[in-house]
Order: sequence, then C-alpha cells, then structure tokens
Amino acid sequence: MFTGLVEEVGEVVRVDDVGDSVRLTVRGPLVVDDAGHGDSISVSGVCLTVVDRAEGAFTADVMKQTLTVSTLAGLGEGSPVNLERAARVGDRLGGHIVQGHVDGTASVVETEQGEAWRRVRLTLDDELSPLLVDKGSVTLDGVSLTVSAISEPGEQPGWFEVSLIPETLAATTLGAAAAGTRVNVETDVVARHVRRMLALGAGATA
Repeated sequence: MFTGLVEEVGEVVRVDDVGDSVRLTVRGPLVVDDAGHGDSISVSGVCLTVVDRAEGAFTADVMKQTLTVSTLAGLGEGSPVNLERAARVGDRLGGHIVQGHVDGTASVVETEQGEAWRRVRLTLDDELSPLLVDKGSVTLDGVSLTVSAISEPGEQPGWFEVSLIPETLAATTLGAAAAGTRVNVETDVVARHVRRMLALGAGATA
C-alpha cells in the first residue's frame, strides 16, 4: 500500500528480457536504503517486489500482464521513474490510498502553464471514465493527484485534467510530461468496488 507521495526520481539502469516477462534494475538510493528481499516499491505507480538489491539499486520482475496495461514495457536504460516505498502502519497518509495496481494508461493532450501551477489535460477512455469524478483522487505515474476537471458523460473524446503545483513539477517525472506522453493511471479503489457491486446488482436483478 502506498500514498502517492513520490520519495525520489530513480533511474532504470538495466532491462533484461526473461521469457514473457522483464527484469528491471532501478537505481534509487533513498528507497533502497532500508529495502529487503520481498519488499514492495512503487515504480511509476506500479507495485513491484524487490528480488535483489545492490548498493543504491534494486531489481524486480515485471510480468506480462503488467507490461500490457502499463508504460513499463517502454522503459529502457536511463529512463527516469517515480519511486515510493510502501507505507508503514501509523504513518500520516499525506496523499490517498494507492495500491500500485494500474488500471491502464492515459496520454497527455495538452498543458497550460500558469504562474505557480500547470494544468494538464489527458485522454480518458470509456473503461476508466466511470471510475473518475471531479475533485476525486487519481494516481498518475505513482503521484497522488486530484481531478480538477472532467468531460461530461458521453462526451467524445473523453478527457480529464489535473493541476500540478511547483513541488510536483520539480520532484516527479510529471514535470517533463508534454503532449503525447503516456502515464500510468490508477483509479480510486473505492470507485472500483462500487462499480463491481453495481454490476453484480444489475446481474442479480436481471
């Protein structure tokens, strides 16, 4: 479990193909400092398990399903990634409850720079549309954010917006996001449960 508050921007230092999966080695001195075998680390919003560690770096396996639904398949040596260690019980929850289970991806449509913030508009596909709401929580590349605007139901193409403060721009990879950049999207876990319950209720009624 994570909070969506990025601790550091790490760097992919090695990518090894292992059959239908990939083994990533990521440099992140802060998050690796107290990490052990089996610990969870969020890599740009994807929960990965530490299988090995060296000085200042850790290695994790990424299975095919994760490569299919996230942007991790496009990582190469030198790629920057947002990193966060799993939350400790009793810590302050500064962001929101983040599982590191990516629902899909979105692409940046446009950005608008303000005096002390940046508005970012992203694509919203039909599958994720019911799970986002104005002023609700969303996680983009592991960063806890608030939906600041969203397209009307049925509007095509769908879109949603977030507003990034200077700290987010400086401390995460979202500061470099421009039109066309793909990001990992995790919706709020409560919204997922509500959609599931509604679907089961509709099936029972039918």
